[in-house]
Amino acid sequence: MAELVFFDIETTAAVGRGQRFWVVEFGSIVVCPKKLVEVESFCSLIRPPDISLVAPTRPSGITREAVAAAPMFEELADRVFEILNGRVWVGHNIKRFDCHRIKEAFADIGRPPPEPTGVIDSLEVLTPEFGRRAGDLKMATLASYFGLGQQKHRSLDDVRLNLEVLKHCAAVLLLESKLPQILPGKDHGSPSMVTRSKANNVRSGEEEASRKSPVSYLGSSRAAPYQKGRLGKMLPLQSLSLFRRMKSQSNG
Repeated sequence: MAELVFFDIETTAAVGRGQRFWVVEFGSIVVCPKKLVEVESFCSLIRPPDISLVAPTRPSGITREAVAAAPMFEELADRVFEILNGRVWVGHNIKRFDCHRIKEAFADIGRPPPEPTGVIDSLEVLTPEFGRRAGDLKMATLASYFGLGQQKHRSLDDVRLNLEVLKHCAAVLLLESKLPQILPGKDHGSPSMVTRSKANNVRSGEEEASRKSPVSYLGSSRAAPYQKGRLGKMLPLQSLSLFRRMKSQSNG
C-alpha cells in the first residue's frame, strides 16, 4: 500500500517578467492512509542561488539570515527524492504550483525529479465537493472557517494544517451525505460567508497565500507538470468521502 505524503514549499516571489520562483523551504509529513496519522516528518530551509531574492521581511519569519545559513537544494535532493518518490502526493494547490517547483529544482541540478504514484490536490478536490461555503478555499480561509487558527506560511505547519482541514471537510461531507434533508450541503451555503472567526483572519502572509491558492484557479484547468500516464491515479476524485479517495490511491 502506497503511503501518502503531504508536502508544501515556500518560495521567493517572482516579481518581474522572466523571473522565477526559488524554493526556500520544503516540508513534508508521511501519513498512514488507513489511520490518517503522521508517521514521519521532514522540514528544511533551502538557500537559493541569490540571497537577495529573499524578501528582507516576510510575515512567515523566513529571513535572509536564516536562509543564508541553510543548505542548498542539491544538498537536500537525495532526502527530498526519498520522501516524494513512489508515494501519493497530497497538498493544497500542488498541481498548479508545488509540483512545478519540485520539477524545476531537480532540473536545476541535472537530476530527474521524483515521480508520484498519484496526486491529490485538496484545492481541486474541495472545489466541487465542499463548494464555496468557505469562501475562496484558500488554506488560510479554510483553517479560519473550522477554527483551526491562522495559517503560518511555514511548510511543516502548513502541511499539518492541510491534513486537519481535510479531516474536518470529510467529516462535514459524511454527515451531510447521511442526512441530506436535515443538514444543508454546499448548495445552501452563502458565497459571502467566508469564516466563523472572520476577525481572526489576519492578512499577514498574503503574498504567499495568493501565490499558493489563487482564486482564479477555481473552475479553471491547468496542465500538470507530469504526464498523466505517469501519475497512476491522477483523478478529479468525485466521491463524497475524501479519505476513501486517499485509501484507493494508496492501494493503487
